[in-house]
Amino acid sequence: MSLLPTRTGRRALVAAVTAGLLLPLAACSNDDGTAKDGGSPAAGASAKKTELTVLAAASLTDVFKTAGAAYETSHPGTKITFSFAGSQELVAQVAQGAPADVLVTADTKSMDKVRADTGAPTVIAKNRLVIATAEGNPHKVATLRDLADPKLKVVLAAPEVPAGKYSKKILDAQKITVKPVSQEPNVRAVLSKVGLGEADAGLVYKTDAESAEDKVDAVEIPDDQNALATYPAAALKDAKNAEAAAAFVAWLSSPEGQKILQDAGFQKP
Repeated sequence: MSLLPTRTGRRALVAAVTAGLLLPLAACSNDDGTAKDGGSPAAGASAKKTELTVLAAASLTDVFKTAGAAYETSHPGTKITFSFAGSQELVAQVAQGAPADVLVTADTKSMDKVRADTGAPTVIAKNRLVIATAEGNPHKVATLRDLADPKLKVVLAAPEVPAGKYSKKILDAQKITVKPVSQEPNVRAVLSKVGLGEADAGLVYKTDAESAEDKVDAVEIPDDQNALATYPAAALKDAKNAEAAAAFVAWLSSPEGQKILQDAGFQKP
């Protein structure tokens, strides 16, 4: 039998200790926040501060920084901290009880793995794959089949990463065998390898290539050979501020949130 407390148990313990520390302070102030001895308002009485921690797929790095800034502007007192990684890493963090409020993955299967830990997910965006090449496409990569050239250094996301799963799906469908020089833990690592010249080509999301258009070129993949990536977002059941977490997830589907996502190249949900 494990002696470690559950996620809920750990949070309950922290809450109990925190409450014990705050009681003496509450006893020293009036209902209006002023000290009972007539002094200045009690600390924290002037404005409510809300902090949200959002675990998000690596391919959302740039757009979520923009979205986070916009959300903080329209919701004074709210501070959002993002943690970006491959969806499989984020799911592992949630399963291990990492403190967070919102989870956004790059596929529904990853989100489904932690269904017991989240509220109902909402799809906020979709994406497609492109072939990223060095700037100027010096090797003249034109189709998926070109990636099978043994002289070409190709890098892919690892099979357990959503981008890796989508890549395998489209390559298998075309009966194309690619032997990558490396398999990366997230799609941004694939993009980096190509951008730095450590690989000749790689499969990334369209939005990733657009975020690095000064370093890589993007070769479009026909829709009938491509895969549609789906991004679900959900508030975690153990969120320290469940109401604020749900509000942020809802905002991502609002006209303001959708405009930011679509301006960055993401497709409508």
